[in-house]
Formats: sequence, C-alpha cells, structure tokens
Amino acid sequence: MTSSDETAISEDAFERVAARVGSSRRGRPGAIAARVAVACAEFNGGITERLLGGALDGLEACAVAASTVQVLWVPGAFELPLAASHLLGGAAGAAPGDGRVDAVIALGAVIRGDTAHFDFVAGECARGLQRVALDTGRPVVFGVLTTDTVAQALERCRDDATNKGYEAALTALAMVDVLGPLAAPAALR
Repeated sequence: MTSSDETAISEDAFERVAARVGSSRRGRPGAIAARVAVACAEFNGGITERLLGGALDGLEACAVAASTVQVLWVPGAFELPLAASHLLGGAAGAAPGDGRVDAVIALGAVIRGDTAHFDFVAGECARGLQRVALDTGRPVVFGVLTTDTVAQALERCRDDATNKGYEAALTALAMVDVLGPLAAPAALR
C-alpha cells in the first residue's frame, strides 16, 4: 500500500533488511483467525457505507469468518475512539485488551468545510484512536477519510482494492499477525 509509485517500498527491501539484522518480522494479512470489530460513523454515511463495504470485502478476501466480525455504528468520527475502547475492553470496567476482539477498524469521513470543525474532529479522532491502541496494546486502524471535498472522499471509497476501507482491513489483519507472536509470553514463542 502506498500513495504513489514513487513511495512504494522496493520488492527486495524485506530480504535486504533481514540479511542485515538479527530479526525482521512482517505482518501478512492472509488467512488468519482473527476477531475484528469495525466501528463505523454514520455521519457522511454515504461515504462510510462504501468504506464499510470495502472493509468487509477485504476481510472476506482474507478468509476471515463473517461470524467473527462485528460492526458498531456510532454517530460520527468524534465518537470512534470511545467505541474502539469499549470494543477492546478498555472502558466501562472491562480490563484493557480483554480479548473480545483482536483489532478494531475505525471508519469515518471528515470533510473540510468553511469552519474549524474539521480540524478539531479529525485531529481528536486520530489522537483518540492512537491512544486506544497504545492503552490496549491492540491494533486500532485509522480508516477515517480526512478530505477537502466530497469528490476526494468518493475517490477513496471506490468499489475496488483502492477503497480505504479495504486497505484498513488488510492493515488490521497484518497488525494482528505481526503482533501476535510478540504478545505471547516468552515461554510460548
């Protein structure tokens, strides 16, 4: 995944790095047993519905069982961090990372308008989601579009592999894969 061909990682980068260090691990989003939750904002719902479709397509393409996926709808992007925290057991009395889900994909669309509202919502959403990931030690993937126009948002949620929801699903699974062995007690590795 990259924003352009100029920023793509070289094909042999992983092998070159592995040859120079003691350990190099890369997460792969292939068929892994993962319990994934998607927190999806209703605001700008025509966009987020497309992102959700992309995320579900990505999970399905990686053979994640539909029965292990849950979707939680929230009013807007500002509410996504609290939803992610609850889904990962980090709120309302549950122990952080209690295992209800292995990863959360947060989907939303914040489109710049004529006021500073965009800056507050987008920034606090990103900050909150990062905090949940760090507090719980579980992947929380930022699948929130932050665009200047509706046209830009629509471009990022097309019905293909460039859909940012699809990419977010692959990122979540790659992170579950790469962190799984690292989270296990040393005796089990």
